[in-house]
Amino acid sequence: MQAIVAQGEAVGSEYLGALRDSAAVVDDSAELLQRMRKDGYIYLRSFFSREDTMAARRDIFTQLASVDEIEEPAIDGIYTGRSTRDEKHSDRGRFWRSVSETWTLRRLSHGRQLHQVMDVLLGEESRVQDYLFLRPAGPGKHTHIHCDAPFFTGTTQQVATAWIALGDVPAQMGPLFIVENSHHFDDIRQQFRGINISDNLSCKTSLDMSPLQFAQERNTRLLTTDFTAGDVLIFGMYLLHGALDNVSTQKKVRLSCDVRYQIASADLDPRYFGSDPTGTTGAGYGELVGAKAMTEDWHQR
Repeated sequence: MQAIVAQGEAVGSEYLGALRDSAAVVDDSAELLQRMRKDGYIYLRSFFSREDTMAARRDIFTQLASVDEIEEPAIDGIYTGRSTRDEKHSDRGRFWRSVSETWTLRRLSHGRQLHQVMDVLLGEESRVQDYLFLRPAGPGKHTHIHCDAPFFTGTTQQVATAWIALGDVPAQMGPLFIVENSHHFDDIRQQFRGINISDNLSCKTSLDMSPLQFAQERNTRLLTTDFTAGDVLIFGMYLLHGALDNVSTQKKVRLSCDVRYQIASADLDPRYFGSDPTGTTGAGYGELVGAKAMTEDWHQR
């Protein structure tokens, strides 16, 4: 069996665990809240229909195939190793915004089905950010351990992230992982609480340790699974997480997106709301790694 890899290190079974699936209790508000408090996350397997999820996947990869980054048939998500993105689109941000605003994607990320769950988990009526993080990750890509607080708690602490698998994402393709019980690590909360990355773009927002090193030091585990199309993972601002290495030997691209919901009664963060949100740095959609050609060497921090 192919190894599960995080930042170039094979992660042994003693440092891996499976996410608890809460799909069977999605309509039980009290149980969902209890699990969110205890586990720090809610994992909902096959939350969206496969048909709707694959429609979004097809439309997104079709646009990436149009810039020669994805092979045909586009829905398979096979990386070409080439790109004509910059030749065809002079404004990276405008192109990536158009891809990120694909209607079949927004039907999932901003639709009532997910909204109702977020209302429950946030304890009151919620509002979804207009700015969305769409992430195609080719072979070799990964994301460092971090929490979301420095980015999204500028106006309220009552924010949650929803990560959506836009296709099947087995562990070898670099899906999301969470650090078990890390929402209870007081030192992490103290380290990142009150930090607003927009006030200091050079401040550190990810951990220096590799996921394996961190799990060993804290005697904890990395929780993940073989995700299927339409799975959703929801978590709070101080839960440590990242993405495993995509070690696919077939040049398959992991496609996912993440979007944030906040309580509607709090002030809206102008960076992420509105018809033309500025994003964290003020560069709009052009600041996202997804706006870069897939041929570029990057890792998400």
